[in-house]
Amino acid sequence: MNDAATLLPEDEARARVLALATPLSAEWLALDDALGRTLAEDVLAQRTLPPWDNSAMDGYAVRADDLAGPLPVRLPVLETVYAGGTPRQEVRPGTCVRIMTGAPLPVGADAVVMRERVRPVPDGGADQVDILEAVESGQHVRPRGEDAKEGTLLLARGTPLGIPELGLLWAQGILSAPVPRAPRVAILSTGDELCRADEPPRGRIVDTNAPSLALAVRRAGGHPSLLGIAQDTRDSVGEFLSRAHGFDVVLTSAGVSVGERDYVKEVLAAIGVQQHLWRVAIKPGKPLVVGKRGSTLFFGLPGNPTSSLVTFELFVRPALRRLLGHTDVDPSRVPGRLDGRLSKPPGLAHFVRVTAAWKDGNLWARPLATQTSGVLRSAATATHLLHFAREASSLSHGDPVELLPLSWGA
Repeated sequence: MNDAATLLPEDEARARVLALATPLSAEWLALDDALGRTLAEDVLAQRTLPPWDNSAMDGYAVRADDLAGPLPVRLPVLETVYAGGTPRQEVRPGTCVRIMTGAPLPVGADAVVMRERVRPVPDGGADQVDILEAVESGQHVRPRGEDAKEGTLLLARGTPLGIPELGLLWAQGILSAPVPRAPRVAILSTGDELCRADEPPRGRIVDTNAPSLALAVRRAGGHPSLLGIAQDTRDSVGEFLSRAHGFDVVLTSAGVSVGERDYVKEVLAAIGVQQHLWRVAIKPGKPLVVGKRGSTLFFGLPGNPTSSLVTFELFVRPALRRLLGHTDVDPSRVPGRLDGRLSKPPGLAHFVRVTAAWKDGNLWARPLATQTSGVLRSAATATHLLHFAREASSLSHGDPVELLPLSWGA
């Protein structure tokens, strides 16, 4: 049981988790509420945008061929067209139109000269200008349909809905969108030693795992529900887990190792949860169990507070994102350099809590003074997890390292 070679590598464990998670059924949300979700269906453009060629800047609409000769070229100004207006005159050879950003390009014009490259004719009023710079056909023009063409694909299924994507939908007159519904997540803490924060301790310790995981679930896009605190007995764990019907994901903390009163794994099997992995070659977080019953995913997380948060970051959060329809769900990784030294026995991949800051073009990661998984202080100021590879035994100051930005910070 202590042979690290029998433990699942972190990437294989996550692949197994993600294979169990598929996007949830769709719901229609007003765009104001859909930020951060993903599209459950392809969306086709209903309008061609922009609906006409228009000017990309304030200037003068011209025929590019009129500026092919020696400069400057003097041209009469036929009219001024503002955004929201309609050109009344055609730009004939040897003429131009004063135009504002966003205004429709007049018939006959094929380019715009920016106003900084135009000089008024002395005593010519606004009726004549000298063009000081040649332009190519199409220069400073936003062509019709540049943003979208009616009937073509606007946004594909699975597209994350950020602010620009929502802007595209609003521009089409679309006010709601189909998105995978938010996962419903039940959270259970186990342990005779635990109490709620609003209870007198009386020799117990406050359960921080459940409320912390609830916040992590909410930040990942899920709807958390706290089931309570189960005692370290089969009956108590079973009774609380029986309340988890109808949830998409169930998270438990503690009771998943090999201790005499660790009953979660046993109870999960008794209620029909098929186990898909147990024990991962990582520290903190080795005693992780993952299973499925019907469409519900079960995660038995370790009981130490930081272990619980780290395993959420590495495995639960990617699964929640997959349920929400995201395709890019693996934890982000960025290159950095180690500010300090690290050593460990080979066998387990360590995820070291660090604070990282930019200096001289590099992201320097300094390990926190304590890496104890039983206290939240070891995670409170961390900005990243440093991946200390399974087979490695030492890292020196300045060595290149792989950093995982944390989602649990402020």
